[in-house]
Amino acid sequence: MNHLIVYAHPNEDSLNHKILQTAVDALKAGGHEVVIRDLYKMGFNPVLSLEDTKALKQGNLPEDIRTEQNHLTGADVITLIYPIWWAGLPAILKGYIDRVFAYKFAYTYNGEGTVDKLLTGKKGVIISTYGTSEDYYEAIGMEEALKQTSGEGIFEFCGVEVAEQLLFGGVNKSVTEQERREMLERVRSLFSSF
Repeated sequence: MNHLIVYAHPNEDSLNHKILQTAVDALKAGGHEVVIRDLYKMGFNPVLSLEDTKALKQGNLPEDIRTEQNHLTGADVITLIYPIWWAGLPAILKGYIDRVFAYKFAYTYNGEGTVDKLLTGKKGVIISTYGTSEDYYEAIGMEEALKQTSGEGIFEFCGVEVAEQLLFGGVNKSVTEQERREMLERVRSLFSSF
Protein backbone atom coordinates (compact mmCIF):
# COMPACT_ATOMS: atom_id res chain seq x y z
CA MET A 1 0.00 0.00 0.00
CA ASN A 2 1.02 3.60 -0.53
CA HIS A 3 0.99 5.66 2.64
CA LEU A 4 1.17 9.43 2.81
CA ILE A 5 2.02 10.89 6.22
CA VAL A 6 1.46 14.61 6.69
CA TYR A 7 3.39 15.61 9.79
CA ALA A 8 3.07 18.93 11.63
CA HIS A 9 5.36 19.45 14.62
CA PRO A 10 8.49 21.64 14.69
CA ASN A 11 10.38 19.75 17.42
CA GLU A 12 12.29 16.59 16.53
CA ASP A 13 12.52 15.73 20.25
CA SER A 14 8.73 15.66 20.61
CA LEU A 15 6.45 12.70 21.22
CA ASN A 16 4.90 13.53 17.85
CA HIS A 17 8.24 12.87 16.17
CA LYS A 18 8.54 9.54 17.98
CA ILE A 19 5.01 8.71 16.78
CA LEU A 20 6.05 9.57 13.21
CA GLN A 21 9.16 7.40 13.38
CA THR A 22 7.24 4.51 14.95
CA ALA A 23 4.61 4.66 12.19
CA VAL A 24 7.23 4.81 9.43
CA ASP A 25 9.25 1.93 10.89
CA ALA A 26 6.14 -0.26 11.21
CA LEU A 27 4.99 0.49 7.66
CA LYS A 28 8.40 -0.11 6.11
CA ALA A 29 8.73 -3.38 8.05
CA GLY A 30 5.44 -4.40 6.42
CA GLY A 31 6.74 -3.61 2.93
CA HIS A 32 4.63 -0.48 2.39
CA GLU A 33 5.66 2.57 0.41
CA VAL A 34 5.79 5.66 2.64
CA VAL A 35 5.91 9.33 1.69
CA ILE A 36 6.43 11.82 4.53
CA ARG A 37 5.49 15.46 4.14
CA ASP A 38 7.06 17.23 7.13
CA LEU A 39 5.40 20.62 6.82
CA TYR A 40 7.82 22.49 9.07
CA LYS A 41 10.93 21.06 7.40
CA MET A 42 9.42 21.86 4.01
CA GLY A 43 8.64 25.42 5.04
CA PHE A 44 5.15 24.86 3.67
CA ASN A 45 3.28 28.13 3.10
CA PRO A 46 -0.04 27.73 4.95
CA VAL A 47 -1.63 30.96 3.74
CA LEU A 48 -4.42 30.55 1.22
CA SER A 49 -4.01 33.77 -0.74
CA LEU A 50 -6.26 35.60 -3.15
CA GLU A 51 -3.82 34.59 -5.90
CA ASP A 52 -4.23 30.94 -4.89
CA THR A 53 -8.01 31.11 -5.02
CA LYS A 54 -7.94 32.78 -8.44
CA ALA A 55 -5.45 30.24 -9.76
CA LEU A 56 -7.47 27.31 -8.38
CA LYS A 57 -10.65 28.61 -10.06
CA GLN A 58 -8.80 28.90 -13.37
CA GLY A 59 -7.25 25.45 -13.00
CA ASN A 60 -3.73 26.91 -12.80
CA LEU A 61 -2.47 25.24 -9.66
CA PRO A 62 0.49 26.75 -7.85
CA GLU A 63 3.36 24.24 -7.98
CA ASP A 64 3.41 23.57 -4.22
CA ILE A 65 -0.31 22.72 -4.23
CA ARG A 66 0.06 20.52 -7.33
CA THR A 67 2.90 18.60 -5.67
CA GLU A 68 0.86 17.92 -2.53
CA GLN A 69 -2.24 16.95 -4.48
CA ASN A 70 -0.15 14.48 -6.48
CA HIS A 71 0.98 12.89 -3.21
CA LEU A 72 -2.65 12.66 -2.04
CA THR A 73 -3.75 11.16 -5.34
CA GLY A 74 -1.10 8.45 -5.12
CA ALA A 75 -1.91 7.50 -1.53
CA ASP A 76 -4.07 4.59 -0.45
CA VAL A 77 -3.85 5.75 3.18
CA ILE A 78 -3.46 9.35 4.37
CA THR A 79 -2.19 9.89 7.90
CA LEU A 80 -2.13 13.18 9.80
CA ILE A 81 0.17 13.42 12.85
CA TYR A 82 0.00 16.64 14.85
CA PRO A 83 -0.40 18.23 18.28
CA ILE A 84 -3.63 19.90 19.35
CA TRP A 85 -2.93 23.59 19.90
CA TRP A 86 -5.74 25.86 21.12
CA ALA A 87 -8.31 23.08 20.56
CA GLY A 88 -7.39 22.56 16.92
CA LEU A 89 -4.86 21.90 14.20
CA PRO A 90 -1.54 23.77 14.17
CA ALA A 91 -1.81 26.69 11.73
CA ILE A 92 0.60 25.09 9.26
CA LEU A 93 -1.58 21.97 9.00
CA LYS A 94 -4.82 23.95 8.83
CA GLY A 95 -3.28 25.92 5.98
CA TYR A 96 -2.26 22.69 4.26
CA ILE A 97 -5.87 21.52 4.42
CA ASP A 98 -7.12 24.92 3.20
CA ARG A 99 -4.76 25.02 0.22
CA VAL A 100 -4.40 21.35 -0.77
CA PHE A 101 -7.83 19.82 -0.02
CA ALA A 102 -9.22 22.26 -2.54
CA TYR A 103 -12.60 22.59 -4.21
CA LYS A 104 -12.76 20.41 -7.35
CA PHE A 105 -9.85 18.31 -6.05
CA ALA A 106 -11.08 16.94 -2.71
CA TYR A 107 -14.77 17.79 -3.05
CA THR A 108 -17.26 19.62 -5.21
CA TYR A 109 -20.92 20.54 -5.06
CA ASN A 110 -23.27 18.83 -7.49
CA GLY A 111 -26.47 20.01 -9.13
CA GLU A 112 -28.56 18.93 -6.15
CA GLY A 113 -26.53 21.12 -3.81
CA THR A 114 -24.92 18.18 -2.04
CA VAL A 115 -21.24 17.30 -1.85
CA ASP A 116 -19.45 14.98 -4.23
CA LYS A 117 -16.62 13.41 -2.25
CA LEU A 118 -13.67 13.21 -4.61
CA LEU A 119 -11.22 11.32 -2.36
CA THR A 120 -13.52 8.32 -1.92
CA GLY A 121 -11.69 5.01 -1.76
CA LYS A 122 -8.86 6.25 0.46
CA LYS A 123 -8.43 5.50 4.14
CA GLY A 124 -7.35 7.99 6.76
CA VAL A 125 -5.57 7.85 10.10
CA ILE A 126 -5.38 10.77 12.52
CA ILE A 127 -3.00 10.83 15.47
CA SER A 128 -3.06 13.82 17.78
CA THR A 129 -1.44 14.70 21.08
CA TYR A 130 -2.45 17.30 23.62
CA GLY A 131 -1.20 18.49 26.97
CA THR A 132 -4.48 18.61 28.89
CA SER A 133 -5.51 15.46 30.73
CA GLU A 134 -7.62 12.93 28.83
CA ASP A 135 -10.13 12.83 31.69
CA TYR A 136 -10.77 16.56 31.42
CA TYR A 137 -11.07 16.58 27.62
CA GLU A 138 -13.42 13.61 27.76
CA ALA A 139 -15.55 15.22 30.50
CA ILE A 140 -16.07 18.45 28.55
CA GLY A 141 -16.70 16.69 25.23
CA MET A 142 -13.49 17.94 23.62
CA GLU A 143 -12.30 14.50 22.49
CA GLU A 144 -15.54 13.92 20.60
CA ALA A 145 -15.38 17.44 19.13
CA LEU A 146 -11.81 16.84 17.92
CA LYS A 147 -12.87 13.59 16.27
CA GLN A 148 -15.75 15.32 14.53
CA THR A 149 -13.67 18.27 13.37
CA SER A 150 -10.83 16.30 11.79
CA GLY A 151 -12.38 12.91 11.17
CA GLU A 152 -15.80 13.92 9.90
CA GLY A 153 -15.21 17.57 9.03
CA ILE A 154 -12.09 17.01 6.93
CA PHE A 155 -11.57 13.38 5.94
CA GLU A 156 -15.14 12.09 5.69
CA PHE A 157 -16.31 15.32 4.04
CA CYS A 158 -13.95 14.47 1.16
CA GLY A 159 -14.75 10.75 1.12
CA VAL A 160 -11.71 9.50 3.07
CA GLU A 161 -12.79 6.67 5.37
CA VAL A 162 -11.38 7.17 8.86
CA ALA A 163 -9.66 3.88 9.71
CA GLU A 164 -8.46 5.09 13.11
CA GLN A 165 -8.21 8.24 15.17
CA LEU A 166 -5.89 8.16 18.16
CA LEU A 167 -5.91 10.99 20.70
CA PHE A 168 -3.16 10.97 23.31
CA GLY A 169 -3.73 13.39 26.19
CA GLY A 170 -1.69 14.66 29.10
CA VAL A 171 1.53 14.32 27.13
CA ASN A 172 3.19 17.43 28.57
CA LYS A 173 3.33 16.47 32.23
CA SER A 174 0.92 13.89 33.52
CA VAL A 175 1.92 10.78 31.55
CA THR A 176 4.75 8.55 32.65
CA GLU A 177 7.50 7.11 30.46
CA GLN A 178 5.71 3.77 30.63
CA GLU A 179 2.50 5.41 29.35
CA ARG A 180 4.47 7.02 26.50
CA ARG A 181 5.87 3.61 25.57
CA GLU A 182 2.32 2.23 25.59
CA MET A 183 1.18 5.04 23.29
CA LEU A 184 3.98 4.24 20.86
CA GLU A 185 3.10 0.56 21.03
CA ARG A 186 -0.49 1.42 20.04
CA VAL A 187 0.92 3.35 17.08
CA ARG A 188 3.22 0.47 16.11
CA SER A 189 0.37 -2.03 16.38
CA LEU A 190 -1.95 0.15 14.30
CA PHE A 191 0.48 0.60 11.42
CA SER A 192 1.62 -3.03 11.56
CA SER A 193 -2.01 -4.04 10.96
CA PHE A 194 -2.09 -2.56 7.45
